[in-house]
Amino acid sequence: MLSSEHRAIIKATVPLLESGGEALTRHFYKMLLDENPEVRPLFNQAHQASGAQQRALANGVLMYARHIDHLDKLGGLVSQIINKHVALNILPEHYPIVGRSLLKAIREVLGEEIATDAVIEAWGAAYNQLADILIGLEENIYSEKEQAPGGWRGTRVFRVARKVEESDEITSFYFRPDDGRQLLDFHPGQYIGLRLVIDGEEVRRNYSLSAAPNGREYRISVKREPNGKVSNHLHANVHENDALELFAPSGDFRLEHNEKPLVLISGGVGITPTLAMLQAALATQRVVHFIHAARHGGVHAFRDHIEALAQRHPQLKRFYCYEHRRDEDDHAHGFGHIDEARLHQWLPETRDVDAYFLGPAAFMKAVKKHLKALGVPESQTRYEFFGPAAALE
Repeated sequence: MLSSEHRAIIKATVPLLESGGEALTRHFYKMLLDENPEVRPLFNQAHQASGAQQRALANGVLMYARHIDHLDKLGGLVSQIINKHVALNILPEHYPIVGRSLLKAIREVLGEEIATDAVIEAWGAAYNQLADILIGLEENIYSEKEQAPGGWRGTRVFRVARKVEESDEITSFYFRPDDGRQLLDFHPGQYIGLRLVIDGEEVRRNYSLSAAPNGREYRISVKREPNGKVSNHLHANVHENDALELFAPSGDFRLEHNEKPLVLISGGVGITPTLAMLQAALATQRVVHFIHAARHGGVHAFRDHIEALAQRHPQLKRFYCYEHRRDEDDHAHGFGHIDEARLHQWLPETRDVDAYFLGPAAFMKAVKKHLKALGVPESQTRYEFFGPAAALE
């Protein structure tokens, strides 16, 4: 039980988290993974190396401490966390491991003079409260997915039905359930989790579903990253008819259905969830403005697919912007970066739209700024990070 004394101590530590939270979480992650290798598959080592995971955790801890008296003000943060956890199959037994490492890191980084027994006790109570909340919410999702038609809990074996190159960098993988049973439905915009063993080491990753649900198969489209352990393995070593273990679809980034014009803005491999959204929206005759940025035409995936959709659906307007100009890229509508002027030209006349955008963090930061300047209501703009969440302000 979190007492009033505990709450007062937690709130008093907010300035410490604001000034040194990332150093604390960096030490925490190193200690957690060094001392508990069994949880290593749950964490993306590339995000550890870049510091993105540490920054995301520091922000989450800070938000929790700030709102310890009013957890309802955490808004969508809790939903983001539990959906990521469910997609990676985080279980109740993982929480005590993380909690022990977190408390130990607080003591070691802040020192015993600041991280007194009372501070450790307060943070232990606060962590247990948060863990209980997350475990309960995650169990609700696990149960719902297990009991839904075509659903399951934990991993389920799928076969690669097809493997298709979409661009110089992106390849699609079509998965069908090995047991031949019904397939769980999902919302356009959601992702699935993969469990793989690479060079004897277990890894888990989330990938957006890049095609709308069809009841037969799931599709993901993976960019081959230069140093991506999993993406390189999928491109080079996973072939048609290979078996993989999948976790059920999850995610709170999903298409909202209404009659407002839909604006989908993507950069690079950020196109993947917007494809599922586009497919679902066109089935309802909704007006869609599809805006995509790529380095050049060679890495622009799904262009022929979008062009074919535009031929069949006159309510679809599409615009492509390439960073670099090549002679063969005469189908681009602009070169350079997507700026406010281009968005002004490519958006619908009305600003009463639903806008979804994904891509590199700098790209999303710019798009968010431009949409706000152009008068699109912030409550009608939605975005998601492929990796740990970060601030776009």
